[in-house]
Amino acid sequence: MGTSAPELFLTFDRSRPRGLRVQIEDGLRSAIRSGRLAPGSAVPSTRALAADLGITRKVVVEAYDQLIAEGYLLSRRGAGTVVNQVHRDAGNPAEIAETGPRIDVDFRPGRPDLGLFPRAAWSKAARAALRAMPTTDFADEDPRGLLTLRQALADYLGRVRGVRADPATIIVCAGFGHGFDLAVHALGAARYAVEDPGYPGPRGHLAALGIPFDPVPVDQDGLVVDRLRETSARVAVVTPAHQSPMGVVLSPDRRTQLIDWANEVDGYLIEDDYDAEYRYDRRPVGAVQGVAPERVIYCGTTSKTLGSGVRLGWLVVPPELVDPIVARRRATDGSTSTILQATFADFLTSGDFDRHLRRSRLVYRERRDALIGAVGRIPGVAPSGISAGLNMLLALPKGMNENDVAAEASALGVRVYPLADFRVARSDSPGLVLGYGALSLGKALRGANSLGAAISRCAAEDPAAQRLS
Repeated sequence: MGTSAPELFLTFDRSRPRGLRVQIEDGLRSAIRSGRLAPGSAVPSTRALAADLGITRKVVVEAYDQLIAEGYLLSRRGAGTVVNQVHRDAGNPAEIAETGPRIDVDFRPGRPDLGLFPRAAWSKAARAALRAMPTTDFADEDPRGLLTLRQALADYLGRVRGVRADPATIIVCAGFGHGFDLAVHALGAARYAVEDPGYPGPRGHLAALGIPFDPVPVDQDGLVVDRLRETSARVAVVTPAHQSPMGVVLSPDRRTQLIDWANEVDGYLIEDDYDAEYRYDRRPVGAVQGVAPERVIYCGTTSKTLGSGVRLGWLVVPPELVDPIVARRRATDGSTSTILQATFADFLTSGDFDRHLRRSRLVYRERRDALIGAVGRIPGVAPSGISAGLNMLLALPKGMNENDVAAEASALGVRVYPLADFRVARSDSPGLVLGYGALSLGKALRGANSLGAAISRCAAEDPAAQRLS
């Protein structure tokens, strides 16, 4: 019998002495208690379940009524019957309470507000893409990605980021980590330089592959190129538009020095342009790749603009690296989902991506401004970095232990992230990296108040901690 109702596995024995209604009740109770039927899961309609079991509907109605009375099921007008929120059996790992203090506000860096995902526009793009896709595009013939998306990306990156992109040199991938892996394998044996402090991802990837790297310090003008020259690196991983996590922009002089260094050592720059779409006080500086495309591997992603779960990114690479990257893809994952690529291509060309960015910029700027105002009232601390991105850096008084502050804040229900988590070398300049993208204004302000209390406690306990002037 054809039905659109959800299917339900129940053991059912007419020879058993207990009645049919009791068997249905016992089976559903067991499934709910064990977690096999999760809270919110729809159960079949009484008519559909009766038809599936070959019994009268009255028996199922009575069983459902009993389970609703006991609180196992919930009947919603116009929406059918679903599993209610109930306690599962003891010992189920899903029901074991987490240890440690309850965290109410998590200032996790780099996390966008997933509630801003443009569902309606994305659904429209998906439908349009499926209607327009040639049958051949359902195969993953080109490891670089669909030509339609690469053409759309070339136009977008040139228009918005000043990237000199030819569709032939664009590689569509599954995000920064995937793109970085492709680039590392294409570059072969080389020593790397990384920003310190900097995004930990590349360091961890290089360490896992046994590839040596040198940390290079960052100051208010970005990567210190004079210190880069002291290393034997031939590849530098950089975030020029908005340094992660310091929040500074690579100065014009340093940009020139960095390109000169790459030419001198016959090396490459891996430019992680992770959140350049979010500059709130002015237009962002253009990508370094636009000045030296022959020396730069440019990396972009949707992880900050749409969400990491979209799993979509791109590389713009010098022509000589295209074939090695294509070979690596053929030997590993093949390509990125062509349906996903076609959807994003339509999303780009229709203008919906630009519209989404304009809307989300307003939200993130309001949250940043509110958080800056709140932490600015905490004695002894100083927010720093340009007005951009989804994070801010909070400098702590010299001598204060940032890990102690994090522990005190955690006890108050607030999770913060010490700057030491982003460092290679030790430093006497403590700080916290605060992500505000995923927090409502109310939560961010509550978190700032609790953080202020944690900092005050640490200052009271450590008289040696000096206040910033």
